[in-house]
Amino acid sequence: MRQSLADWERAFTREISLDRLRRDRLRQTVEQRTLKRRLQRRQKRGSMRFVALVLTLVMTAVIVTVVMFRTLYLLLG
Repeated sequence: MRQSLADWERAFTREISLDRLRRDRLRQTVEQRTLKRRLQRRQKRGSMRFVALVLTLVMTAVIVTVVMFRTLYLLLG
């Protein structure tokens, strides 16, 4: 009976250690996944902002050109 109880305690201790290792690995995996998602979102937002900036610059150039030629037409016409 005494030896059986000691075996149970050792098995329980071993199981606790394995469980802690599994939890640590799972936590690390979750942290890595979270970091990866955060970086992907940041990159996507940066790309969207860049596209918006380029479109704004192009639209500004088009509007200024149109207004400039209309004004020139009104002044010379």
